[in-house]
Amino acid sequence: MNVEDYMVERFGLLMSITDLADLLGRSPDGVRVSLYTDTEVSRKLKPTMVKVGRRVYFRTLQVKEALSLDHVRKSPSLSSE
Repeated sequence: MNVEDYMVERFGLLMSITDLADLLGRSPDGVRVSLYTDTEVSRKLKPTMVKVGRRVYFRTLQVKEALSLDHVRKSPSLSSE
């Protein structure tokens, strides 16, 4: 299962602010505050936002792209020299 399949299975096609907070390891209020400040992360996440009435959702697949979740950082291999 790749990252895309996992996220769609876990969150669906739209993520609530609580889902996004869980993914980022932050509180929903912390995510809300950081979205309305001018930071690199907020500039990446704002285009993924969708308003349905008064509720705010985030497109799951665009969040994956915005946060570059496909790119897993590999630690440098330790070599005994």
